[in-house]
Amino acid sequence: MTRRLAEVAKKVGVSEATVSRVLNGKPGVSEATRQAVLSALDVLGYERPTQLRGERARLVGLVLPELQNPIFPAFAEVIGGALAQLGLTPVLCTQTKGGVSEADYVELLLQQQVSGVVFAGGLYAQADAPHDHYRLLADRKIPVVLVNAAIEHLGFPGVSCDDAVAVEQAWRHLASLGHERIGLVLGPGDHVPSARKLAAARAIGDVPDEFVARAIFSIEGGHAAASRLIDRGVTGIICASDPLALGAVRAARRKGYEVPGRVSVVGYDDSAFMNCTEPPLTTVRQPIEAMGRAAVELLNAQIGGTVVPPEELLFEPELVVRGSTAQAPKA
Repeated sequence: MTRRLAEVAKKVGVSEATVSRVLNGKPGVSEATRQAVLSALDVLGYERPTQLRGERARLVGLVLPELQNPIFPAFAEVIGGALAQLGLTPVLCTQTKGGVSEADYVELLLQQQVSGVVFAGGLYAQADAPHDHYRLLADRKIPVVLVNAAIEHLGFPGVSCDDAVAVEQAWRHLASLGHERIGLVLGPGDHVPSARKLAAARAIGDVPDEFVARAIFSIEGGHAAASRLIDRGVTGIICASDPLALGAVRAARRKGYEVPGRVSVVGYDDSAFMNCTEPPLTTVRQPIEAMGRAAVELLNAQIGGTVVPPEELLFEPELVVRGSTAQAPKA
């Protein structure tokens, strides 16, 4: 007990006597301090006193699919900062291959009696993936916000960058440079954002099946997919993420082609350091700051008891032209 008091007091920056007052339900402690002590208990893995277990913790789960793609740490920074400003403590849950699954994290978060969960990329974007853990959250009436396009009928509010506008911007940019054979490197066939991107491209121009390559979201996946497209004669490649685009650049170079002399490449996200690559990457920027803050506002409204309709807020992307795109090569 003494060790627990000392650890919690150190975590919060108050005296052990103050922690003791909170745990024993004594008066004379501000609500902010009380909530900070309870959150520290949760974070340190201690059980709350019996009389305090009925309350939800001031914890919010932040579930990410990975940290290798710089876009996810960027979202975590914005969302975590916005939560902290509201007195909420983010609990980062990052999936690893062969490690803790998204469903496992949901179980752990429910055990901690979290106030809500923000998913930034996850199985909700894949039609063929398991979704029972989302229904579990809905049944428990846990506030949830999804960042990025989701399958229908999950019943949660969402915040997304407009995939259709992103592809339209990238396509028109390449077309203005004279590219007629434009290919797409997308995620799996059941991936909702990728499906939206493909539909948008086909609404603008001619995209035969052989100009669409599917990949896992990684540099290696982009390399393999773009290599197939280059062999089929494309001169411009639009990718569904920046790591995929970096893989496409590598694929062109391995074949002895210059980027952008022979092949132009457009990414998606404008994640960290894309202006430092060689060549600097032309990409479509997601408004991470605005999207992250909107997600937290939607979550906080639900935590406060406001009924938030399960609608999707669409944010406008912005094409950032750099050195990986140029005039199409002459036939």
